[in-house]
Amino acid sequence: MKPSHFYAMLSRMKYINRWGLMNNTQYENISEHSQQVAVLAHCLVLIHNKRFGGQLDAGRAALLGMYHDATEIITGDMPTPIKYQNPAMRNIYRQIENSAADRLLQLLPEDFRDEYSALLKPQSDADRALAPFVKAADRLSALIKCIEEIRMGNGEFRAAKETIEQSLHAMQLPEAEVFFEEFLPSFYLTLDELDLPRQS
Repeated sequence: MKPSHFYAMLSRMKYINRWGLMNNTQYENISEHSQQVAVLAHCLVLIHNKRFGGQLDAGRAALLGMYHDATEIITGDMPTPIKYQNPAMRNIYRQIENSAADRLLQLLPEDFRDEYSALLKPQSDADRALAPFVKAADRLSALIKCIEEIRMGNGEFRAAKETIEQSLHAMQLPEAEVFFEEFLPSFYLTLDELDLPRQS
């Protein structure tokens, strides 16, 4: 049986750092980022289901979040200002991402490829319905990174924080607004302030 290199390649996500143009107090790799996006996408869909009467698959949202940047193993993390500079650049980068996804899929056994194609290149109606939540989770993760850096005294992330906040509000996603109000304030707290209350 031919060995498959797919999972070994995925494990290399930890070697690709984000925020390459920024002065970081602590580097963040795409493995860490993807885990957080999965958690946040799951949360946003739970908010949708529990607070707004939705019936979407929160587990599927977490999976899409987990794999949303997997192609960056091949492409690297391109800075947002370059990636989204204009429509032509956006289209070119989308083609590069699709090509990278195809290369990753070739590393899998054939009977696994359909499953992972749907994660690396989601196209179903159900996945399209989850796309705004994954996108918002991606931005929330970036916002949390900015908050953490600013809390460490790193003013480098102030402008990015404002831009990301504006882009999140511009999405007009009620679930993201609930997260802002109910969950985001905790990211400004210290560990002692976050500590669970002691049982008497």
